Amino acid sequence: MQFLPFVLYVILLLFLGFSARRKNASAEEFLLSNRSLTIPAFVATLVTTWYGGILGVGEFVFNYGISAWIVFALPYYLFALLFAWFLAPKIRESNSYSIPDKLYEAYGKKSGLLGSAFLLFMTSPAPYILMLAVLMQQIFHFAFLTSVLIGTLFSMLYVFWGGFRSVVQTDKLQFILMFGGFIILFYYLLNNTIAISDLPDHLDSLHKSLSGGLPWQQIAVWFLIASWTFIDPGFHQRCAAAKSPRVARNGIIISIGFWFVFDMLTVISGLYAFVLYPGIQPLNAYPHLAEQLLPPLWQGLFLTGLLAIIMSTIDSYSFLSALTFGRDIVWRMNKHSILNRMVRWGLLLTAIISVGLIFLIPSVIKMWYNLGSLFIPPLLLPLLSAYFPKWRLSANATFMSMISGFALSLIWLLAGFINGSAELPHYWLGVEPFFPGLIWSVGIYAIHSVKR
Repeated sequence: MQFLPFVLYVILLLFLGFSARRKNASAEEFLLSNRSLTIPAFVATLVTTWYGGILGVGEFVFNYGISAWIVFALPYYLFALLFAWFLAPKIRESNSYSIPDKLYEAYGKKSGLLGSAFLLFMTSPAPYILMLAVLMQQIFHFAFLTSVLIGTLFSMLYVFWGGFRSVVQTDKLQFILMFGGFIILFYYLLNNTIAISDLPDHLDSLHKSLSGGLPWQQIAVWFLIASWTFIDPGFHQRCAAAKSPRVARNGIIISIGFWFVFDMLTVISGLYAFVLYPGIQPLNAYPHLAEQLLPPLWQGLFLTGLLAIIMSTIDSYSFLSALTFGRDIVWRMNKHSILNRMVRWGLLLTAIISVGLIFLIPSVIKMWYNLGSLFIPPLLLPLLSAYFPKWRLSANATFMSMISGFALSLIWLLAGFINGSAELPHYWLGVEPFFPGLIWSVGIYAIHSVKR
């Protein structure tokens, strides 16, 4: 009975994914679903894609309490709102396919290729494949490597076949499971455990603190990592695929409302996990709650919902990473290559890079933190200024800003590992590597603005 929801989910997912394929699809159809996303489809695919780190959220709430909302919710609402008002309509009106399209257009080939290389790593689904593998281990008791390989293959299979349309169609199902699973868990928590009004009385001061005991620098870095929204290819792709600029803008605003509701469900559930089962592995906070509180059928539905949340991000990010490789790197260098075929080859490369990253950095939180620290500083200002020409630097200055900002953050990060360890890095001057790269980039832009 517990596995019935999962079996039905797999059947429906494959049916939706494969039936979405269009024969002899054009590049615009394969990559952007012919720019036809309506509000419901836009919201379903954006909400599910942007919330793939569900086990990481549970781990953070379990360890640091309500500060998870300050770190993983509030800043993302703010940056998403800014994106909706100032960028979403421009992206749709530009008729571009991807972020590198804009970099190529604004700054030329060197910056376009460099930005594509950065995005190839930023869009890696490695953190989400890692979470899926952990969850599959718990549910099915597979070996870790087996879980990684099965999760990678299954999440990319229908994307290889149907492209972006398959992603959107499967995201609609995953949206329903995402909310349905947590609403069921929340109902059982409220009716079978501590009253929600009494929950604060069972929390320690750290879990009730807005900082969660984290150093201010880490909170600041996590807050600024939310600016990832501006350079997230998923946001750009969905805005480019929207039916109109209005759909792109309003779709993001509506999505923020759904994220807020879901954040309330996940944060409160994570606090319940800490209070009820303080000795468990934090990464397993949500699965453990389901195992202890839900009847077999509902438990199966909840765990299937967790799988759906994670897989909705894996398929989207896999496709984005493949698009970056196939179109923005290979096709740009050789326009005689067959675009859709190159994107499919990109899926294979994405799988290889993701598996490598999982074994190099076997922590979801650290992958997010390190990738954000390395790639946001060099990309943020060049991309924003690409849409606002009065802020732009010359092509050569932009390229130097990107490569030097990345190099500075990378050197700072590696020095922290050498002076300390990967687990407990000791950074120069006690400064996190995100800040040197960002300050350097801002400084270059400021100097060039003064010279004008």
